[in-house]
Amino acid sequence: MANASNAANDVLDIRSEVCPYTLVRSKLALEQMEAGEILEIHLGNSESASNVPRNIALEDHEILSVERPQSSHWIVRVKRA
Repeated sequence: MANASNAANDVLDIRSEVCPYTLVRSKLALEQMEAGEILEIHLGNSESASNVPRNIALEDHEILSVERPQSSHWIVRVKRA
């Protein structure tokens, strides 16, 4: 079911992990979701913040935003294809 409000359906906090684990965990989380649902991913390093959205977009998922609201981590919001 599509999420009309754009609120996250699930949050994946993997700030303590590094690539490639962040990418693998993000992909696995998306696989468990329905099309149109939104996953919010919290990442703790710049390499993951760059690689995760780029690779997820290659699988046709929609990257809604990549933000760094706190200097300690990044938040990537993804809509599952």
